[in-house]
Amino acid sequence: MEVMEEERRQVEEQLERLLSGQGSEVTGCDVALDQSKPATLRKTVTFIVCAVIFNDKEEVLMVQEAKQDCYKQWYLPAGRVEVGESLEEAMRREVKEEAGFDCEPITLLLIQEQGPQWIRFIFLANITGGTMKSLSAADQESLQAAWWDRQAVLPLRGRDILRLIDCGLKYRQTPWHPVTLPVDLSCRHVLQRLILVFTNAEEQIWILLIKAPGLHFPTAAAVKTHTVTWAANMVVQEAMPSVYYDHDVNTLGVFSLQHNGRQHGKTDGVCFNTLVALTPDRVQRNEDGEKVERTGAGQPPPVENPRYIWFEVQKQTLKQKLLETKKNTSILPIHSLY
Repeated sequence: MEVMEEERRQVEEQLERLLSGQGSEVTGCDVALDQSKPATLRKTVTFIVCAVIFNDKEEVLMVQEAKQDCYKQWYLPAGRVEVGESLEEAMRREVKEEAGFDCEPITLLLIQEQGPQWIRFIFLANITGGTMKSLSAADQESLQAAWWDRQAVLPLRGRDILRLIDCGLKYRQTPWHPVTLPVDLSCRHVLQRLILVFTNAEEQIWILLIKAPGLHFPTAAAVKTHTVTWAANMVVQEAMPSVYYDHDVNTLGVFSLQHNGRQHGKTDGVCFNTLVALTPDRVQRNEDGEKVERTGAGQPPPVENPRYIWFEVQKQTLKQKLLETKKNTSILPIHSLY
């Protein structure tokens, strides 16, 4: 199928919008919608927000837990997104309730997930007002807040936050991805929109598209039994089943994410706009089961499903942006905790 000039221009505009961190309205889901339930807070999904906040001495804001199962232990300000909240609103509320401060998000630092039913959004944020919560203000949200220099002995609720704190310090010193904050666009399910790329040694770059209705980037629903980013694997399995096991499908990160949350059960979903690399396995086996070193492929694997098409990116600025992002992984990370 030849791509017409007008179609090429529209695809490049879509690509430019997503690469710049903007969103794009979700008008449908191409893969696995029948295996996914609409996202509904407190029922099918749990979204957690977590804030990493530093003072001028690079001490990190910590809160002392009031919950019985972790009483008097320390953790970052964190908690569940409530019905009707955006992710940023939830983060601000948790910091205010647990630490006493007003704050503003700087950027998302990291997304962690255990499938679509549990996703944690870690923000780097700044104090804008309020006062530190003291023991005299202890309530069911927390006992108190304090700045931690990361040297003093502190009984932690979980050591998982040490990595998040390190991540925040590194980003403050050398930001490795653009500022990324949720885009206020509604979505009903937890979805992965794929900018799925194949590159060769000559730095040609192709993107996998779906033909109808109109050329567009594939969107796949996350399914409960797998990681959120398994959606990318489902797309490749559908598009080119016979070569799927000869390739790695690697979600490198998130250009942007879309969430609204205003209408319970209707806009509780999230759409992750992701960069995904399709890479041939370096080692394969011949008919006798012996390992055979594979040389780099010059062309993307042939598409077997007529719904799909490879689109070669020719606009130089877009090519460079994609190649640099892929090479340096300069993009918001999404990590599976499975």
